[in-house]
Amino acid sequence: MGLLSKLAQLPLAPVSGVVWLAGQIEQQARAEWDEAGSFRHELNELVAMHGRGEISDDELAAAEDELLGRLDPATGEQREAP
Repeated sequence: MGLLSKLAQLPLAPVSGVVWLAGQIEQQARAEWDEAGSFRHELNELVAMHGRGEISDDELAAAEDELLGRLDPATGEQREAP
């Protein structure tokens, strides 16, 4: 792109920046949404396994704790030790 083309597009630079920022926000939101859906799916599968008697109460609790441990860093929250 030549100098004249860049100068001609200069008034549109703020709009281009806003469009780029909106795209970045959308990507981040989609990634977080997908992660939350995966978490729900895994939790539902654990509960179903427990309901079928495939895992014990203790195994369910341990698996839930592991899932929650993975979720906390994604949300930026710190879990307190019981």
